[in-house]
Amino acid sequence: MMNSTNTDEKRLQEALHALSNQYRFRILIWLTDPKANFPPQRDGDLVDDGVCVGFITKKIGLSQPTVTFHMQTLAKAGLVVPKRIKNWVYYKLDTPSIDRCLNELGDVLRPQY
Repeated sequence: MMNSTNTDEKRLQEALHALSNQYRFRILIWLTDPKANFPPQRDGDLVDDGVCVGFITKKIGLSQPTVTFHMQTLAKAGLVVPKRIKNWVYYKLDTPSIDRCLNELGDVLRPQY
């Protein structure tokens, strides 16, 4: 990313901003292994569909609107993907986007000498 564009840098900055919050960071860690961190769901597969906001809310101990805000921030940054099933929204990691961000971060911070 030596010839990074403003768009690349903005996307990376959004991801880093999203990760800077302790709750969002913790949720992302949990989503790396949803079966180990959340109970089975009635609707939606934990891995294929993601984790219901209700389960994330219960585990993190914040209000549902606050968790929704955090999840929307993570989605806007390209770190998670939302999926609506019935009346609920489920979130799972956006692994290709996370991989791209990690690679871009390495490219940006790697010395050029």
